[in-house]
Amino acid sequence: MNTAQRIPILMYHRVDDAHNQWERKYCISPKCFAEHMSALAQSNWQAVSVDDFMAWRQGKKTLPEKAFLISFDDGFKGVYEHAWPILRQYQWPAVMFLVSNLIGQDDAWSKNENPEGRTYPLLNQNEIAEMEQGGFSFHGHSRNHKDLTALNDIELVNETAGCKAELELLGISCRYFAYPYGRFSEREATAVKMAGFEAAFSVQPGFNRSDVDLFRIRRLDIFGTDTSAMLLRKITLGSNDGRLIAWAGYYLNQLKLRLGLG
Repeated sequence: MNTAQRIPILMYHRVDDAHNQWERKYCISPKCFAEHMSALAQSNWQAVSVDDFMAWRQGKKTLPEKAFLISFDDGFKGVYEHAWPILRQYQWPAVMFLVSNLIGQDDAWSKNENPEGRTYPLLNQNEIAEMEQGGFSFHGHSRNHKDLTALNDIELVNETAGCKAELELLGISCRYFAYPYGRFSEREATAVKMAGFEAAFSVQPGFNRSDVDLFRIRRLDIFGTDTSAMLLRKITLGSNDGRLIAWAGYYLNQLKLRLGLG
């Protein structure tokens, strides 16, 4: 068996029906999500847990060549309703990053971002506990989903250390963090580390190799508009651009390099 030298991480958000164009970017329909998972399985990709990924990163574990990680940001109830049953069919694990102060409520941060002012329900404690028994692990995504770079130092501690403390009070052993909106600098990364998190996930695209910075782990944005073919191109190229032209350009460049024309 060939072993993984680089591991892609997919980043999903809401799995449900989208009601406007704004939602379609980060909301994937249940049908489309099922097609994504089927395409990955048929292409011999194998989902691994976040702990397996971390053990691989630390040189403590080998993973198969087509290993990948499935992540969900925010903690939407639609993942419980629509994505989890599909993942159980494949016996695939996944990781979800929770907004600790809004568990069992709605995504209040979207009220002013969604053009229609819609919000959607988030997982409650019982659903989280059930999913923990069935392949999901849960970690931190701040207390209130605020842009960490816009906060003062006290607010930053509240959103990072406060998130970890809140989740641990619920019995969730959260060791990892995902930056809200993907926005962070050295100050925010340091705050996450000081809060006791062991690693943090960004939205910077690309593959993760064994030397990836533990507080700048890369993920691929998966959009609701991505077809299965686009998803496969993204995970193969380690790119957020799943268009056919991007695929063709990549292989054209590879051919040029082989011919000494690069």
